[in-house]
Amino acid sequence: MRTALILPVRNAGPYLDRLLAALAEQTLQPDEWLVIDSQSTDDTVQRFRAAGAKLVTISASQFNHGGTREWARHQVHADVLIYMTQDAIPANRYALQNLRDAILSDDAIAVAYGRQLPRQGAGVLESHARCFNYPAQSRTKHLGDAAELGIKTCFSSDSFAAYRAVALESVGGFPQHIIGTEDAYVAGKMLLNHWLLRYEASAEVYHSHHYTVLQEFRRYFDIGVFYGKESWIAEHFGKASGEGKRFVLSELEALAKSGEYWRAIEVMVRVVFKLAGYRTGHLEKYLPCSLKRHIGMFAGYWK
Repeated sequence: MRTALILPVRNAGPYLDRLLAALAEQTLQPDEWLVIDSQSTDDTVQRFRAAGAKLVTISASQFNHGGTREWARHQVHADVLIYMTQDAIPANRYALQNLRDAILSDDAIAVAYGRQLPRQGAGVLESHARCFNYPAQSRTKHLGDAAELGIKTCFSSDSFAAYRAVALESVGGFPQHIIGTEDAYVAGKMLLNHWLLRYEASAEVYHSHHYTVLQEFRRYFDIGVFYGKESWIAEHFGKASGEGKRFVLSELEALAKSGEYWRAIEVMVRVVFKLAGYRTGHLEKYLPCSLKRHIGMFAGYWK
């Protein structure tokens, strides 16, 4: 089974020392390695080429979370496509192999996504978000799990995920023009076509973010736009509101365990900004494009 590694990048310099070293020591070396660069202004291009990657440059205005990944899969010839982001750093030598082996463990598995661990120096809330979404136990999900898991059934992350090429083709690949959350879109389509999704906890990368309150608003605006446009996801898997409530309660519990009770106010402020961003995203059709380009995190979507 041929394996291809696909990596969209832009100004990846701050991550390259760790990323390139971690990729070089992987027990699974991909048959093809494609890097798509969106006009980096640092030494990203030179360093990836020196590391042996096939590198293609596109204009920054061309980049789209779904469209670029869809274009990339047609540039390689592989049975398994591993997608990563530039800030997802393999946690050990077996990350790629464990992810690839997970998708090959059952012919019905269409996508396997790995465990994301908090980056070094991550705070309580940042670490909690990783633990909440990426537990220590692996699980295979199917359409029937929607009654139990709700919208979490189609949760996936192509920050570190392997796709079976024939399964991706069977659902039409990644959407060409999407504001983000393309991984959940594809996962939902796969589930509805009776494929299985695998969360593989043994395939680990370091990948987490600390967002400011304003960044939370902008991020959830984009998420609200996505779910507003893709209403079929709520129809088949349920809405995100119940999962959001569970997340907030677990955040407060994590703060209590760490002794940082005073940060409960911060959690509630973040909830207000997340909800405001999400609801605004749902109402985006009433806003001018000039405003939407400044509200969200992906201005290029509104060109």
